[in-house]
Amino acid sequence: MGKKVKEDKKPPPDDVFDVVALESRQAGTVVLMLNSPEEEVQAKACEAIYKFVEKCDENRKQLLDLGAGDPLLQLMQSEDRLVRRNACMAMGSMTAQPDVRKYLRKKERSIPTFISLLAPEEDSVCHEFSALGLSNMATEFSSKSAIYENGGIEPLVKCLTSNDPDVQKNGIEALAQMMMDYQTRASIKDAEGLAPMLDLLKSEFQIVQKLALLALDRASQDAENRGALRELEAMSRLIDFVAKPELNDLHVMAVMVLSNLLEDLESLEEVKETGGLKRLVALITDQTPPEEEPKGGKGEKKAGSRAAKKSAKDGKKGGSEPDKDDAPPGEAIIPTLPDVKMCAAKAIARSARNAENRKILHEQEAEKMLIHLLAHESTEVQTAAAQALAVMSENLMSKDSIREWDGMQPLIKLLNSENGDVKEGASLALANLTTSNSTNSHEVSNFSGTEILVNLLTDPREEVVANAACVLTNMATEEALRMEAQGKGVVTTLIEGLKSKNTSVQAKTALCVAAYVCDSDSRAEFRNASGIEHLVILLHSGNDEVRRNASWAITVCAVDEPTATEVCKLGGMEILQDIQVSGTRKNPFAEAALERLLDSNLSAKYALTGNLSSTNFIENGFYDAGQLRPGSKFMTLEECCKQDLNDKRAILLVNAKAAPAAQQSSSQQDVEVKQDSSKTSVSGKSSRTGRESKAASPPYSGKSRSQRDREEKQREEEMQAQLLKEAMSQGGRENKPFELPADPALLKYMEEVTEKIQPISSVHEQVTTLARFVAEKMGGSIEKGQLTNFSWELPIGQIKFELKSNVVPIGKIKTGIHIHRALLFKALADQIAVPCTLTRGEYNRAWNEIMLPDSDPTPGAPKFPPRAYIVDLIHDPGHLMKSDTPEAITYRKL
Repeated sequence: MGKKVKEDKKPPPDDVFDVVALESRQAGTVVLMLNSPEEEVQAKACEAIYKFVEKCDENRKQLLDLGAGDPLLQLMQSEDRLVRRNACMAMGSMTAQPDVRKYLRKKERSIPTFISLLAPEEDSVCHEFSALGLSNMATEFSSKSAIYENGGIEPLVKCLTSNDPDVQKNGIEALAQMMMDYQTRASIKDAEGLAPMLDLLKSEFQIVQKLALLALDRASQDAENRGALRELEAMSRLIDFVAKPELNDLHVMAVMVLSNLLEDLESLEEVKETGGLKRLVALITDQTPPEEEPKGGKGEKKAGSRAAKKSAKDGKKGGSEPDKDDAPPGEAIIPTLPDVKMCAAKAIARSARNAENRKILHEQEAEKMLIHLLAHESTEVQTAAAQALAVMSENLMSKDSIREWDGMQPLIKLLNSENGDVKEGASLALANLTTSNSTNSHEVSNFSGTEILVNLLTDPREEVVANAACVLTNMATEEALRMEAQGKGVVTTLIEGLKSKNTSVQAKTALCVAAYVCDSDSRAEFRNASGIEHLVILLHSGNDEVRRNASWAITVCAVDEPTATEVCKLGGMEILQDIQVSGTRKNPFAEAALERLLDSNLSAKYALTGNLSSTNFIENGFYDAGQLRPGSKFMTLEECCKQDLNDKRAILLVNAKAAPAAQQSSSQQDVEVKQDSSKTSVSGKSSRTGRESKAASPPYSGKSRSQRDREEKQREEEMQAQLLKEAMSQGGRENKPFELPADPALLKYMEEVTEKIQPISSVHEQVTTLARFVAEKMGGSIEKGQLTNFSWELPIGQIKFELKSNVVPIGKIKTGIHIHRALLFKALADQIAVPCTLTRGEYNRAWNEIMLPDSDPTPGAPKFPPRAYIVDLIHDPGHLMKSDTPEAITYRKL
């Protein structure tokens, strides 16, 4: 063996510090090392800090408190590549902590520093952690703005084309955060970032694919970006993505992007031409997709094997490459997840909001897919499908198609679902399907949907009630369906909806009421169930639609007099008057309701408007209570009759009925007979009792016969008084219905005019003769200028006193002026079908106007339109005055 040679170690120079190897276990010591002038020390300190902050979030906060922020920011701009890289790693990791981000937002150079490290000359580690830092910082809006203003979009876009998947992941995540701001969404197209995003769908890592879909979802919310994506064939690429079953965890997000793209008509036309829409529909419904035409002479293979699901966050390979071998014939179709089906249905609904889109979707038979999804076991899928059908039903052709493809029955079946969302979606779809479509309305009835809909009117979910009311309203246009629903109790059930606090329910229910109370029986049923009260309450609503629909319902209900009277009792007339004088609440429906209400209650109409048209026929029960003052309540005739006698103007009553004298006399006779029989029975009983007492009394009784007779008589009187008291109390308990005061004189007048005036062939002669008849019954003609000397007030006052009432039958008045004679003329003219009006003037004036032909009755003479004439009932009874002449004007005024 050779001899060992001794190594010659030279000592370091005297002016060089010896190397010191230190081991530090305190983070504060390492933070101090960041300020070292030695680059090697700085690099090792940054590396140690990175390892420390990666352990937990508390470590990041601790280092920030130790003052590591400023030194790290300075070292990120170091000239040494290793120092920059390690400092970037440490600071990028620390940005995951909120306090660190808050600290960096206060530093103006922090974001520009991160952006500068995305330069191409920096290594991939710097790119990775700079993008990570920007991604974390972009969670706050102020940082988004700073990144955008400092030109950070283009460097981040370049990260998407990196070969390092971590750089891609952080870059796309940062852009996804940035595109929550509209400025970035608008600029991503100019930065040419859409194509790299689409390319990332081919990534081997599922987390990258997920973030790419998230970024595309946000980018496609901009119209210009959607146009650019169409040019990049994004639709086809996304449908190809959904066709890969191994990526089913990401299908929901892919369908969300498709949903955004399908909003544009151009996108729908593109997928229609390429067959992509039918392919998507087939995938969603788990059917075999149709064969696509080869593109560019090269056919595409379909993935045939089931791949394992991959995590969306673990960074493992996503298995995005399709299998090389085709699927064997007859292989089962791999079903899509329920969430994917739900998102697809929502995408159809979103696209169908546009009329042109609905047309294209109908041509592609999108309704079939939605009907298929109604049978899915997931309630979320059922809800989304029903809602999409509701939107599609706005297309007239879709309404028929859905019925022809058996879509009505599953929708009606879903009305029985326990899930409120499902019931809401199904009822909304049926509401749209039955709108202006009687065939679909009959289909609802054929599948026993009427009773279900009536029951839904009491559902706790307000939207379901509103939709059910809409369907029933649509069905009411068919008489048979309306009668069926009425038989199921729809009229009384609707009252519950009127009580709702939801304005939509109130409006839809009120409209449904108007559709079903169109006959006297249903109106009586509704009135007896206190439905009118709730309709009147809705007139106070602050919602325009509720007031309009409630007014329309009252318009329909007030056709008959009992209902109109009920509305008036509840204050409906006053509310409608207030609405009509309001500048903001006034509407034509309230005007129509008020007009109908007054037409059904002519007494109220005359009191309120002072005018009755020729089509308003006075009937028994009409009364003239005088002009109604603003703000005062219109009283019913019963209330007027119950008033105490006063010195005000008499209330004039029209009631051509004979006094029930015979009935009264017979009633009195019955009472007398009862009283006599009572007396007889009492006396008979008393007599027997007396005889029995007398016979039974012993001979040694101490009472004399006269004393016993007096006692017997006293008992009889007490018993009679008791029976009379009971009879009176029983009579008081019998509340007889209110009866109108009879007017046999008016009845005689009507019989007379019917017999003598009605047969006259000439309307002119009828009017003249009737006017003279009225004047004769009311005191005769009065010379001009002598009206003030005509005594009429005292006789009417005497009638009021005799009747002990303020209500005076018109036939009892023998001395009347304008208001009395005009009312009597109108009542008699209506009896013999002579059309005339009744108008109230001032100072007890009233007049009648008739329309007569203003032409020569001679055959062959020229014909002119009819003219209005005023009938003179005072000075020259029967004289007709043209309404626009001074004579007629003087007659109408004092």
